[in-house]
Amino acid sequence: MSPTSSHRRHLAAGAIAATAALVAATFQAGTASAAATGRDAAITLARANVTHNAGVFGFGDGQDLQVKDVILDADGSQHVRFDRSYLGLPVVGGDLVVHQDARGRLKDSSRAAAHDAAVKSIVPTVPAQATAGRALQAAPGISSATSTPELVVWAADGTPRLAWKTTVAGVGEHGQPSGRIVVTDATTGEQIEAYDAEHQADGTGHSEYTGDVTIATTPQTGGYALKDPTRGHVTKDAHNVSANSLNASSGTLFTDADNVWGDGRKFSTDRSTAAVDAHANTAWTFDYYKNVFGRSGIKNDGKGATVFVHVGTNWDNAQWSDQCFCMMTGDGDGVTDPEQVDLDTMGHEMTHGVTSATANLRYSGESGGLNEATSDIFGTMVEWYANNGVDTPDYLFSDQSTPPWLRRMDKPSLDGGSADCWTSKVGRLDVHNSSGVGNHWFYLASEGSGSKTINGFTYNSPTCNGSTVTGIGNQKVAKIWYRALTVYMTSTTTYKGARTASLSAATDLYGANSTEYKAVAAAWSAVSVA
Repeated sequence: MSPTSSHRRHLAAGAIAATAALVAATFQAGTASAAATGRDAAITLARANVTHNAGVFGFGDGQDLQVKDVILDADGSQHVRFDRSYLGLPVVGGDLVVHQDARGRLKDSSRAAAHDAAVKSIVPTVPAQATAGRALQAAPGISSATSTPELVVWAADGTPRLAWKTTVAGVGEHGQPSGRIVVTDATTGEQIEAYDAEHQADGTGHSEYTGDVTIATTPQTGGYALKDPTRGHVTKDAHNVSANSLNASSGTLFTDADNVWGDGRKFSTDRSTAAVDAHANTAWTFDYYKNVFGRSGIKNDGKGATVFVHVGTNWDNAQWSDQCFCMMTGDGDGVTDPEQVDLDTMGHEMTHGVTSATANLRYSGESGGLNEATSDIFGTMVEWYANNGVDTPDYLFSDQSTPPWLRRMDKPSLDGGSADCWTSKVGRLDVHNSSGVGNHWFYLASEGSGSKTINGFTYNSPTCNGSTVTGIGNQKVAKIWYRALTVYMTSTTTYKGARTASLSAATDLYGANSTEYKAVAAAWSAVSVA
């Protein structure tokens, strides 16, 4: 796996207030009520209940209801959620929920702040152009902004009035999608309120590799999108287009109506299942670098990447591209290896981007092996950071998508091609095999030599010089390696240079006579790098 050469749900303001009073004048549903089952029947009965209890719901002339959601309980109870309009204009703060029993009889109701939605006139005094300009002024810090006004009945505070709800959309200071909603009285021009437009919703993802996970999505008209407003990455369906044909504008953004994604199956026919893993694992990678090293995104500029799933046909691989600043994942071989979106694989590929933005290790010779080892190391550390109960942290790289594993760190040569120890010939190996020296060093420095059982898996790591190495834990070693990569390594660093760089980093972090320094040195000697 290589880089290319170019290498809790946040609700909007205005929470729904429950009215909770039983309504005496319950509509008798007649013949339809005998079998009030199914979504369509529930909606029909709910509309009738609102009409026959207009005083309770504040439902009068000129109003209409738009179905937003229907929940049918196991006991047959029905909960039908409506948005409301007045003379064709959306009523902000006019939404309501009709609660019915299994026969469609009104049990209760919940409604937002508005009771009456009528306004004297729906002809604005303040023109759209004027309110659009004012909205731009009320949304500082957003560049490349557009301003789109919408005429609404504003009743979020309980008092209906004609208003312009203007959406300002553009780019925030860190390059992330950013927006602001500015609400202006359409009669007086007074600003009613302003609030952020980019809300994050927590969706539920049924993933392929990590069980049920929470994923950050963005609400949009008609549902939700796999757009992380905090970290900035978006996840798209590449529709099996080849990797070399993709750019950041390619593919289709994943969207969903109910914010529940995927089916949790391997080789799934639900295309959003792979997207769940990709979206969640990209977030874990971002958070690992941010929370452990203070690095905000791959280029440390706060910007999120574009993530593609379903790239190519039976493409059993994944890669990072600097050119399009995107992550690409294939669907596996269709037989034994499923989609390449497991946790350490995603962390591995995005780390190629981090390496490119820092030491920019050449992808050939020993520096190429170090490039691959760096991705294996931090891909592994993302897995340890996530500490997922389904994908248990280990030192087996790509064990989920390429079972039983693609590479392992305690004894890399077990894959049949990787090097356990440095020799003068290591630089002639494929970079995925020469990476074994760096991976072996990382394991020894972290866990030590000999046999050891970790999270239920038994490792047995030898040394090349017959020594015994005592590990200092992978968190310390990862911090040393990150500093070595970002401060001391250059594009042509060799394994000998990596030893020097990591010892300098250990000195900076822990001191020249520290246990950590000695462990790093001993681990390098144990893989024959002196």
